Amino acid sequence: MAWQIQCTASPPLPSLSSFTRKCLPSPSLPLPVTRSPRFCFSHVPSHRPVTASLSAVKSPTSTDGLDNSNTPLLEVKGLTAVIAETKQEILKGVDLVVHQGEIHAIMGKNGSGKSTFSKVLVGHPDYEVTGGSVVFKGENLLDMEPEERSLAGLFMTFQTPVEIPGVSNIDFLNMAYNARRKKLGMPELGPLEFYGYISPKLELVNMKIDFLNRNVNEGFSGGERKRNEILQLAVLGADLAILDEIDSGLDIDALRDVAKAVNGLLTPKNSVLMITHYRRLLEVIKPACIHIMEDGRIIKTGDSSLAEVLEEKGYTAVSAA
Repeated sequence: MAWQIQCTASPPLPSLSSFTRKCLPSPSLPLPVTRSPRFCFSHVPSHRPVTASLSAVKSPTSTDGLDNSNTPLLEVKGLTAVIAETKQEILKGVDLVVHQGEIHAIMGKNGSGKSTFSKVLVGHPDYEVTGGSVVFKGENLLDMEPEERSLAGLFMTFQTPVEIPGVSNIDFLNMAYNARRKKLGMPELGPLEFYGYISPKLELVNMKIDFLNRNVNEGFSGGERKRNEILQLAVLGADLAILDEIDSGLDIDALRDVAKAVNGLLTPKNSVLMITHYRRLLEVIKPACIHIMEDGRIIKTGDSSLAEVLEEKGYTAVSAA
């Protein structure tokens, strides 16, 4: 059974963290937005993609292979995956389509497969894809190594950002940013040029300049770590930012700072996929479409009113059972 829901336009946001085979943090996005509504399509038991569309916007990031707004930035069809060590199946046929300039949110109970889905997208070695396809910017994402996915413009924030002792924030960000520029065929920035580039971005995330000299996330509070993730996103300019529970562990002021930064980074060609349990995040970073995940599948798609239904009646109101 399929249904169609108009998704009203809603504000944007971003945040990132790069992913390598060792699962260390990394990358970013840019500027303001203009949005125009499109339509969301949700397919429940079928294996056709769940779609949602908003608008298009401008960004200095790479979108090679995407000629127009009708070409999906990310298209996931029938994705299945297991835990690599135990072969326990977690994802059981995920369908999702994200276009440029859109914000999507995935909600669901604990254990529904939300975080596994995000980790599979960035190539986490703890999971093994057993079926389906993932196309990112017109290319087969599943054929790429984790670092290649990052350089291609995919970024993910960690629920609990890791520390990297002995590596300063500015060195880490400079190296990551230059790797991205090299991939895009652009010249690398020297230390002084990079300092000029990153300084305004510190203001965006409400971080002091001395954070650049501290080791990555070492001794940082929960809020500082999340701000640091968004700083990485701001610096690296990703095409798709996956925010995995970016609101966890944040007080209301820190949440507002993070949301303001994310909203300020979205461009017409960049998109955001948020994973969250709470409506409070959706009130400050407004998605065009909300997807409900249950037992490794997306079972329903709607606009922001779906979050209100969940808060009032719980997941039983939208359960596939």
